Amino acid sequence: MKRLVSLLALTAFLAACGSSVKLDDVPVEDKSGSAVSSGTNPDGASGVSKGGVASVDLSASAQDKAMQGTTRVVYFDYDSFAIRSEFQSVIDAHARYIKSDKNRKVAIEGHTDERGGREYNIALGQKRAEAVRRALTLLGVAESQIEAVSFGKEKPAAVGSTEAALEKNRRAEISYR
Repeated sequence: MKRLVSLLALTAFLAACGSSVKLDDVPVEDKSGSAVSSGTNPDGASGVSKGGVASVDLSASAQDKAMQGTTRVVYFDYDSFAIRSEFQSVIDAHARYIKSDKNRKVAIEGHTDERGGREYNIALGQKRAEAVRRALTLLGVAESQIEAVSFGKEKPAAVGSTEAALEKNRRAEISYR
């Protein structure tokens, strides 16, 4: 009898941990406004230099002034990796900036809030980063210039369990290398 009750409790617990969000298809809009969905995950650039140390280009700081005032963060709804329409202008601006220099590299860092298990949050953070990467490639940025990585819930932007803190943690950050 104890085994049956334990098995039922375990089954109920595992069912409660599930999510209805499908992590295979990322909806992205192209410039014409039609939805595009892709389930493939092409490999991006590794982003690791041979010596382990990246060189610093001082002239790049002058170019970065062009992006001042443009946010580098795309926020997402709870348990979602669909890019909200309010962030399309942010993605457009970064796509133009990245395309202006073929040597420019960018990392898209996907993040989640603290809710959910570690594996699920790593997968959701990756899907968020991939959604932004796909949006940039639809705007003409070369895939070799973009790397998508996930930090899950490991690097929160805001500490706490308030809804405001959780909203700030559901994001993808655009980081220039």
